[in-house]
Amino acid sequence: MSDLARHQIYESFTGALTRAESFEAPYRHWFIERPLPDDIIGNLQNVHFQIPDLGGVSGKRELHNDQRQYVDQDNIARLPAFAALANAFQTSEMAKAIEGFFGVDLGGTFLRIEYAQDVTGFWLEPHTDLGVKRLTVLIYLSDDEGHDNLGTDVYTGDKKWMKRSPFRPNFAMAFVPGDNTYHGFEARDISGVRKSLILNYVTSDWRDREQLAFPEQIVSVG
Repeated sequence: MSDLARHQIYESFTGALTRAESFEAPYRHWFIERPLPDDIIGNLQNVHFQIPDLGGVSGKRELHNDQRQYVDQDNIARLPAFAALANAFQTSEMAKAIEGFFGVDLGGTFLRIEYAQDVTGFWLEPHTDLGVKRLTVLIYLSDDEGHDNLGTDVYTGDKKWMKRSPFRPNFAMAFVPGDNTYHGFEARDISGVRKSLILNYVTSDWRDREQLAFPEQIVSVG
């Protein structure tokens, strides 16, 4: 995809931020409608990787690191939609817009985008993302039957379930990780494959460099 696609992603995402709905409880988070262009969403929905085999084990994504997929250098080279995403969210104009809206410092960070595929048996314990992640944006993709109940579960500071985000294609939940930003995924049946993007800006302390979109290039903030 061309520079036009990258610009369209920028326009779509920053435009969506102006319409985002903000919530203060149990921590500040945002629901974002249509953050990406429809054609990009369509292309991402039609990406097919090998379905993960959980082997009856779940609770943390890192338990299956060998089966996870990313907008990494290999996938950027062969998938135009991945390339457009990576290039759009790496630019200084996107970084500045994100810094301004979320009030977060992206200086010295790297772009990391996971293409998550979740199946029945998957669940995530409540966790905060606090540490090396400066921003988390969860962008939902799939629309199989029953997927409207597959949103991210949100918890209070003492890890009590509070609510569940909507789940539908081209809808996102975002937050700036802090010591109370507990979120997860309660175990429930998943028809087909729950697909989503997990977009993070991470610090140089991120150890798994192969997961990064541009392992040797920090995000430019001007």
